[in-house]
Amino acid sequence: MLNFTFEKFTNLKLVSFIFFFSLNSVLAQDKVTISGKISEAKNGEGMIGVNLYLKELQIGVSTNVYGFYSITAPKGIYTLFITYVGYKSIAKNVELIDNKTLNFELEEEGKLLDEVVIKGEREDDNIKNIEMSVNKVEMKTIKKMPALLGEVDVIRSIQFLPGVSSVGEGSSGFNVRGGAIDQNLVLLDEAPVYNSSHLFGFFSVFNPDVVKDVKLIKGGIPSSYGGRISSILDVRMKEGNSKKPEFSGGLGTIFSRFAYERPYLKEKGSFIVALRRSYIDILAKPFLNNDLKNSRFYFYDFTAKTNYKINDKNTVFLSGYFGRDVFGADFGFNWGNSTTSFRWNHVFNNKLFLNTTVFYSNYDYSLDSDLKDENNQDSFEWKSNILNYSIKPDFNYYINAKNTLSFGGQVIYYTFNPGQATAVSGGQSRSIGLDSKYAVESALYIGNEQKVSSNLTLNYGLRYSFYTYLGPGTVYTFDENTSPGDRKEVLSAEKATKGEGIKTYGNLEPRLALNIGVNASTSIKIGYNRLAQYIHLLSNTVASSPLDVWTPSSNNIKPQISDQIAFGLFKNFSDNMYESSVEVYFKTLKNQIDYIRNADLLLNPAVEGDLMFGIGRAYGAEFFIKKNKGKLNGWVSYTLARTERKVDGLNNNNWFVSRIDKIHNLSVVGIFDISKKWSFGSTMSFATGTPASFPTNKFVWQGIALPQNYTDERNTYRIPNSHRLDLSATRKNKHALFKKGESEWVFSIYNVYNRKNPFSVYVRQNPDDPSKTEAVKYSVFASIIPAVTYNFKF
Repeated sequence: MLNFTFEKFTNLKLVSFIFFFSLNSVLAQDKVTISGKISEAKNGEGMIGVNLYLKELQIGVSTNVYGFYSITAPKGIYTLFITYVGYKSIAKNVELIDNKTLNFELEEEGKLLDEVVIKGEREDDNIKNIEMSVNKVEMKTIKKMPALLGEVDVIRSIQFLPGVSSVGEGSSGFNVRGGAIDQNLVLLDEAPVYNSSHLFGFFSVFNPDVVKDVKLIKGGIPSSYGGRISSILDVRMKEGNSKKPEFSGGLGTIFSRFAYERPYLKEKGSFIVALRRSYIDILAKPFLNNDLKNSRFYFYDFTAKTNYKINDKNTVFLSGYFGRDVFGADFGFNWGNSTTSFRWNHVFNNKLFLNTTVFYSNYDYSLDSDLKDENNQDSFEWKSNILNYSIKPDFNYYINAKNTLSFGGQVIYYTFNPGQATAVSGGQSRSIGLDSKYAVESALYIGNEQKVSSNLTLNYGLRYSFYTYLGPGTVYTFDENTSPGDRKEVLSAEKATKGEGIKTYGNLEPRLALNIGVNASTSIKIGYNRLAQYIHLLSNTVASSPLDVWTPSSNNIKPQISDQIAFGLFKNFSDNMYESSVEVYFKTLKNQIDYIRNADLLLNPAVEGDLMFGIGRAYGAEFFIKKNKGKLNGWVSYTLARTERKVDGLNNNNWFVSRIDKIHNLSVVGIFDISKKWSFGSTMSFATGTPASFPTNKFVWQGIALPQNYTDERNTYRIPNSHRLDLSATRKNKHALFKKGESEWVFSIYNVYNRKNPFSVYVRQNPDDPSKTEAVKYSVFASIIPAVTYNFKF
C-alpha cells in the first residue's frame, strides 16, 4: 500500500506554498511577451541553449531543447542581444507594445580556425546557469577526440568527464557517482535505450552523424526526469537539413556509415536517415575455416527522423532507431534496441509551450545454437525482452523573465519477458518458459526556475511517482526467516488475473538547486534530489552482458531509492578563457540488489528467492578545469570517490567497497588546431583498479586444489591500476567526392604505449599441476591499435 505519511503531506503543502508565493503578483502586471524560435542559418536546426538578453532590464532567458524562447517585460523599447559561442551575435532594437513573435537564424562565425568548444553557450554560462553536476559535450568536440579504431563514440567520450567511469575497457555501459549501469537513464529523443553499446561495449549505439546534442545530468536533476537513481544521459537527434540536400558519411577500419538529409514540401519539413554496419566479418571470412567458417560477428543500426511544421503553432516529429548485434560461431548471441518517438510541439500563446511525446522502446536478446543437422534434429534457442510504451506531456510556462514554470506527467506501460527457451534433441522439442511480467509507472511533476535577484537563482520542484505491479502472472511468497545469504524457500505461488494490481508503490521526489553568485566570475551551487527506480537489471558478473535480465519491482523487490546532495564552487579565469569547478557529493542508496552464492538468474521462476537486499553510499569530490579559447583546447578531470554497500549475509554484515569502486580517476583531453587543414587530439586516462574477491586459502583433495574464502570478506583486493594514452590527427581536404563538399582523413592510435590494462584478475588451477592455483590477469586490449577513417559531406 502507498505509504503517504503526515510528514510527506506537510512537505507537499510547503512546496505548494513556495510555488504560490513565488508566482503571486507577477501574473497581473501590465507586460508584453516576445517569443519565437532560434535556428541555425545553414540547416534550419533548432538551437538548444541560445541566450537572449534585454540589455536595459538586464534580464534574459535561454532556448529550450526545441529552440523555443519567451521573454516577458514591461512595454518599452529595448536592445535584444542573442549570443551563442561559435556563432555571430545579433543585437536588435525591439519595441514592445504588444505580444509578438520573432524568429532568428544564427550564422557560424567565419573564424580562421574551427575553434573547439565543449558547450556552445554564453562564455560565463557555467557561472550563471542554475545547472550543476551537468556536462555537455558538443559533437564537434567528440569528433576530434581519439577513438577506438577511429570511430567516434558518445559513451566513451563522456567517460573522460568527472564522476563517470566504467569497470574496465570493453565493458558495456558506464557508471556515474557510484551507481550501477542500470541506474542511468539513457534517452534517445526521449525514448529509453536499455543497452547503449555495440560489440560488448566497444562502441556505442549512437551514430555521430545524427546526434545533435549530448547532455549528462549527475545531480540536481530537474523534476521532469525520473525513473533512474544515478544519472540522465539525454541524447538529441538532428532534425534534418531544412535548407538543402546533404549527404555525409565515413569509411572506417571495421565499419562504415552513411547519412542523407534534405527538406521537403517547400522547406516545411525535413528528414535525416543514417545507416551503419560493421564488416569485419566480411573481411575475415576468407581466413576462417573448419569450425569457424560459419562465424557471425557484426552489428548494424539504422536511425531516422523527420519533422513537419503544420503552422506557426504546431510542429510534429517522428524519429526511430533500430540496431542489432550478432555474435557467435557454434553458439551465438543476438541482441538489439528498437525505439520510436512521436512528438508534437504546440505553442498555445507567447508564454505557454507544450511538447507531447509518445514512444515505443524494445530491447530483445537471445542465445541460440548453430549445431543443427540437415534434419534440424538438435538445436537450442533462448529469447528475452523488455518492451515499453509511454505518453509524456511536458509544459513550459514562461511567467516572466524571472520565473519559468515546468509541469507535466508521464505514464509508462512495461512488459517483461524474462525468458522463453526451446530445446530440440533427437527431433523432440521441449519448451521452457517463464511468465511475462507487467507493470505501470506514472508520474506528475512541477518545477519552477526563479531568479530571485542578480545573485540568487533557484530551481525547485516536486515529482510524485506511482507504480503498480500487474497481473497476469504467478505471485511468489518466500520464507523471510531464511538465514541471510541462503536461498529463500517458496511458501506459496498464487495466480494473479490480467490487470490485477499485485503491489503498488508511491514516492515523493523533491528536487532543489541553488546558484549563489559571488561575483561576475564565481558562483556557489547547491543541489539536492531524491529519485526512485522501479525496474532492475539482474547481473552477477564482473561486467554486464547482453543476456542480463531486466525485472520489475514486485511484492518481493522494492523500488530503489537514492538521496543525493552536492555542493559546487565554479570559477572562471582570464576573461572566461578557463573555467573550473570543484564539486563534492554524498549519495545514499536503499534497496540495492545483491545475490546469494551460486544464484540462478536465467530461466528461474523463483529468481526473487536468490536475491539479497541492502543499502549503499557513495561520496567523493570532482575537480574540473577546461580551456575554451585559442588553438589549444581541452580539459583536465579528476575524481576522488568511494562507493560502498552493506548487505546482511555478505562480508560478515559489514560495509564493503562496491565492485565499481574507483578511488582515483584522472582524465586529460587535449585538442590542438594547428591550421585550417590540420588538428590533433589526445586523451590520457588513469584509474585505480576495481575491487575483487580472492580465495584466502585452499584445500587439496585427491591432488586437486579447491580455493576457499575463509574470512568471507568481499572485495578486499584490487586489480592493478589502468592507464592509457590515445592520439589522433585530422587532415581536412579541400573537397570531398567528385570535387564537391568537404572531407577529412582521421588517423588514430589507440593505446599508444601498448599498455595491457587488466579487465579482471581471477584464480584458477594450474594447468600443469592441479594441486596448485594461480592468478590470471585478463586484458581486453593487449596491443597498439592504429586506424584510419575517411569522413565526407557534400
